[in-house]
Amino acid sequence: MQQLNAIERVIDLGELGSRLATLRLCEASALETMRRSLMRHGQLSPLSVFANGEQLELIDGFKRVKAARALGWPTLRVCVSDVGVVEAKVLLAALHDRCGLTELEEGWLVRSLYREDHLQQGVIAQRLGRHKSWVCRRLMLVEALDPAVQADVRLGLLLPRTALVLGQLPRGNQHAAAAVVIRRGLTVRQTALVVAELMDQPDDGTRAQQLARWMEGRLPGARPGARKARVARNEADGIAADICTVRQVAARLEARLCATPLGALGDDAAAVLAQSLTSLEAVLRALQCTIAAVSGKTAPSEREAA
Repeated sequence: MQQLNAIERVIDLGELGSRLATLRLCEASALETMRRSLMRHGQLSPLSVFANGEQLELIDGFKRVKAARALGWPTLRVCVSDVGVVEAKVLLAALHDRCGLTELEEGWLVRSLYREDHLQQGVIAQRLGRHKSWVCRRLMLVEALDPAVQADVRLGLLLPRTALVLGQLPRGNQHAAAAVVIRRGLTVRQTALVVAELMDQPDDGTRAQQLARWMEGRLPGARPGARKARVARNEADGIAADICTVRQVAARLEARLCATPLGALGDDAAAVLAQSLTSLEAVLRALQCTIAAVSGKTAPSEREAA
């Protein structure tokens, strides 16, 4: 779907509304990636907005706006589409047709069109280019999910996939189960094991007792003596894990390159791998510069220049 009668211009960030922000997720890691992109490359494409009365509302570009505000930018380029609220929501779905919304975001979009704009499910299916059964499934998905659990997803405490697994439980148990998942730092697979065992319990009271035991005790599927599940990861944990992964992969790659000359793999394979290794050099140099910047050290290229 193209943006109809779109007009591009530069506007002050204070003029932008975020009415449709409730339909999108904005993870901290994705926001930081966007901030770095804006710092390095500037704004590559205009935001998509529409006029809702006197207010310009965002359709697409929520991360860019938050990142720009964090950087202290006063303005951004926008593309103003001549559409109404319903068409703006349909356009939001169309703009993410390839990169994709999460199932939870799709559910929020369908619910908004159904509850707020009062469109029938068949009409929503037609407007979004989907089957009516798809619309029904997405609507049921979010309406069966405890609002508190959805709030945890928005806050970044739960992954969207984890929330969908918790949605299999009765609403009365979902929030308590989410608390266990967050407290114990459970993966999606571990959450599925917890949900499966809870579903075998006869009533809500028994499930509540089991959840209270799991908050500190051994989880289902855990081996006796196994290490307790970690608490929910923060950003420092994620960075530490990435550092460990890079070191392990780098050591393995170095060992393989030393053990097997590229020429021994055949001319075609050697040419492809040589090209890939050359491109990897640029990635490693960029990482090295970033490490130097965040640690307060001077990058190698700067030392050589000095």
